Amino acid sequence: AAVPAGALPDPKLLMGIDNLPVDGPEQYSFSRDFMTMQRIGVMQEFTNRAKREARVAGAQSRIAVAEAQSRLTRLLVIRQAVIAWVARSTAEKQLAQIDSLADENRLLDAAVRARLSSGQSMATDAVAARLEAAMIEERRDELRARRDQAIAALRRWIGGAAAELPLSGGAPDWAIDREVLQHRLQHHPDFTLFDARSRVLDAEVAEARAAKRPDWSLEMAYQRRGPQFSNMVSLQVSVDLPVFAGSRQDPQIAARWAERRALDADREAEVREHAQMLESDLTEYHRLLNAVDRQRNMILPLAEEKVALALADWRAGKISVMDVINARRERINAGLKLTALEGERLQVAANLHYTYDEHAGEQP
Repeated sequence: AAVPAGALPDPKLLMGIDNLPVDGPEQYSFSRDFMTMQRIGVMQEFTNRAKREARVAGAQSRIAVAEAQSRLTRLLVIRQAVIAWVARSTAEKQLAQIDSLADENRLLDAAVRARLSSGQSMATDAVAARLEAAMIEERRDELRARRDQAIAALRRWIGGAAAELPLSGGAPDWAIDREVLQHRLQHHPDFTLFDARSRVLDAEVAEARAAKRPDWSLEMAYQRRGPQFSNMVSLQVSVDLPVFAGSRQDPQIAARWAERRALDADREAEVREHAQMLESDLTEYHRLLNAVDRQRNMILPLAEEKVALALADWRAGKISVMDVINARRERINAGLKLTALEGERLQVAANLHYTYDEHAGEQP
């Protein structure tokens, strides 16, 4: 659409009959009457330069809008694909932890049966181990559903065949710096889109103003008369007279300006919304960072120590196997929560990186 934006309108072909009598002895005859003429000509309208330049600027700005929208879509696809990848990776890591717990539970069940046969354990201990095995399977089914949901999300963004491939490696640990991201906020792709739309409206304002300048047209015609008379050529120039600007052009200019001011207000609202979202995401990221550190360095080691102490007490006959199972459950929950928190942290980091990093869309 940008190619013909500044072009003149197509010329018009004119054909007609002038001065054809409709009554009397020469009715509907033009072969002999000196006043009747067959006319053929061409007419070209000349739009004023300011209007054509405004249309070219508007077309170029619409190209910029399309490019900004394309970049936004690309960033959206990359960001959502990364988030889905992290979700699938998290679920698969948790499934591996559940598999490890199931192996431990089988060993515990064998130990309970051995102690039961030697009279060192109660019958309810065997039931507790089997009940725990059923609960482990229930947890495994939940994690499998999460993994399948993540694969479905990944399939949406990268295609079916690739989404089914086994994962390899790990997600990048994107550097999250508050000052850097706040600086990049002003270069967010959404604002690039607003800037391009602003240029479109500026061009429309210029075109509305240019409508106050007259357009003109040139018409040339060849007129053929009877054989005893000379043929004729005519030349005609017509000029628009925008003399009613107060009720025609000025309201159009005011309307375009109103749209421009509305877009500026929308952009300001978008800036504030993104600033609030950035602060919220940064706050959430640092919360998750602290939660991961606390879970890894405090809660999980304590849960593992509790399991070791519970096993020692159980072997000494001081507690029941249910106490051991509860301690192991707390440990596995702590491990699963650590993996989940790390996955959430990576997802928030990916969202920040692929939303505010000005070079994110250039990465594979």
